[in-house]
Amino acid sequence: MKKVTETFGSMVFDDRVMKSVLSAEIYRSLKKTIDEGAPLDAGVANAVAAAMKDWAVSKGATHYTHWFQPLTGITAEKHDSFISPSPDGSVIMEFSGKELLKGEPDASSFPSGGLRATFEARGYTAWDPTSYAFIKGKTLCIPTAFCSYGGHALDKKTPLLRSMEALNKQALRVLKLFGNDTVKRVVSSVGPEQEYFLITKEMYDARPDLRFCGRTLFGAKAPKGQEMDDHYFGAIKPRVAAYMEELNEELWKLGILAKTEHNEVAPAQHELAPIYTTTNVATDHNQLTMEIMQKVASKHGLVCLLHEKPFAGVNGSGKHNNWSIATDEGQNLLSPGETPYENAQFLLFLCAVIKAVDDYQDLLRISVATAGNDHRLGANEAPPAVISIFLGDELNGVLEAIENDTPYEGAQKTQMKLGVNVLPKFNRDTTDRNRTSPFAFTGNKFEFRMLGSSNSIACANIMLNAAVAESLKIYADRLEGEEDFETKLHEMIKKTIKDHKRIIFNGNGYDDAWIKEATEVRGLLNYRTTADCMPHLLDKKNADMLTAQKVFTVAELQSRCDIMLENYCKSVTIEANTMIDMAKTQIAPAVERFAADMARNAAAKKSLGLAISCDYEKELVKKLSDLTDCIAAKVNELQTAVASLGGAENIIAESVIIRDCVLPKMSELRAACDEAETITEKSYWPFPTYADILFSVR
Repeated sequence: MKKVTETFGSMVFDDRVMKSVLSAEIYRSLKKTIDEGAPLDAGVANAVAAAMKDWAVSKGATHYTHWFQPLTGITAEKHDSFISPSPDGSVIMEFSGKELLKGEPDASSFPSGGLRATFEARGYTAWDPTSYAFIKGKTLCIPTAFCSYGGHALDKKTPLLRSMEALNKQALRVLKLFGNDTVKRVVSSVGPEQEYFLITKEMYDARPDLRFCGRTLFGAKAPKGQEMDDHYFGAIKPRVAAYMEELNEELWKLGILAKTEHNEVAPAQHELAPIYTTTNVATDHNQLTMEIMQKVASKHGLVCLLHEKPFAGVNGSGKHNNWSIATDEGQNLLSPGETPYENAQFLLFLCAVIKAVDDYQDLLRISVATAGNDHRLGANEAPPAVISIFLGDELNGVLEAIENDTPYEGAQKTQMKLGVNVLPKFNRDTTDRNRTSPFAFTGNKFEFRMLGSSNSIACANIMLNAAVAESLKIYADRLEGEEDFETKLHEMIKKTIKDHKRIIFNGNGYDDAWIKEATEVRGLLNYRTTADCMPHLLDKKNADMLTAQKVFTVAELQSRCDIMLENYCKSVTIEANTMIDMAKTQIAPAVERFAADMARNAAAKKSLGLAISCDYEKELVKKLSDLTDCIAAKVNELQTAVASLGGAENIIAESVIIRDCVLPKMSELRAACDEAETITEKSYWPFPTYADILFSVR
């Protein structure tokens, strides 16, 4: 096996490769484009394309693709070979700058939300030079943006890049106010922790709900779940360890900084965390990570589940988005330093985030809204649907001192004493961690914990970048040209703290009392479902900010609202139809067979003069019969609810019917079927139970 240092990035056309295969002049020109956004010369594109092709072919590649991220939530690719005909009947391997820069995939079958008519099929992909090309299988994958014939963004990458540019522009304005004139670029960086479940392929194949929906729609609670807290950080099982080993190797080849792996809280649940990198690259890497997780799992006879709530009654899976901002000189702008009270630049950037999260809490909630995540948010393992910020005792004390114009005494350093001389002595952190907060400060970054495990991280970071850019713009507009800069700065920081302190909460986010306080006292928003929050994407304040920052056009916002609601409705409708099919063709017949056999047993006992001993069978048959009648009735009610979707006036009305009618009927049908599972003899039950699935990987 090769050393990790030799494996890492071996399938990436990264800076090391470019330096070795490009001339010094071409390399400098390309780097200027990547680092400063300078226009790319056609001659440079041709030279890069030729070098990229030669490198890819040397690695065994035969095809190339413009790899992009349409609004489906997954990636897309169309492969073209490098071959071109030669006059002598042979072929040569060619790849031009034109082919590198632009592609023309058919856009007709991708979600557009009305940005184009069905017959308007042409779309364009454009090379993103800020994200390295890579080889997957025998294909050179070139990260690209994707737009319609009319120039509208049909992907997640384009608005993400726009939001990064908006943040860069406004952050540079603020830094100049502090005398930082040498900084050329400010970028946001992300490290997305990825949670997932591993189950055996046999269990997956036997469950139609897992195959069609990615989650179980039925399932009684197993005798043992996560009650003993024995899975979290527990010893990794050999089969899972082998999977993780191969997963790491495949990710490292692609330059993905996979760092941490461990068992998560629920049985069969695990986590992978990378080292953080530039948001655009981190987004590409996370999309690749999810894809490779599933491919590697199949090689080990496993299935990787990325749904937010694949099993009721145990923890669901999230994706913690660790977000920060830094300069091209390596300064983390969210690092407090040793004396945060005296670090005015840090305090202003901190206030920009606080203001952004409070002003645009609805956009952050919208950015993580999916049918799957609705099952997770607000449950015990996840943050509530109410947005709040955790800062910790030290920063909270700093902000209170500024607001009240009182001296800040500083956080006390406490040495940890563990009572054993041989153990090392160390200072306790000045603040604890809050795992119940949706948006927690963790030293030099914010951890946005509301993302679902299957989500693209692009959406959350688009909104976060744009909202913070808006705060910084407001600050820069007020401070530029101000004669008494320090006084005005202090007043503005103080005002921000006073105006937005309602969003700061350092307590238990899982406590029902907090939800009551947040909504009734503080006036924070509580959008529990996708149907509740998604229409607010088009609220005037949101549309005005996102268009002013040039992240979206109004048409692009409308399209995304329609697409997200359509995805929500389609996902739940597929689940409802799957439930109906499973209940009618598998569960009800299985329960009836068991009831019939119990009735025959009772009749046999009675014929032998054992009528007194038939009470168990009689009572069980009665209960099973009642349950099959209930299941039949609930199936009919669910079918009626699904049929009512056809009468909805628009997609918003359809989502309301989903929320208010379809989902409640699904819950009722599930309750009846799950109860039937608990009293039906196991050999009759038509598919694996939770106990089978969650403990199947040994």
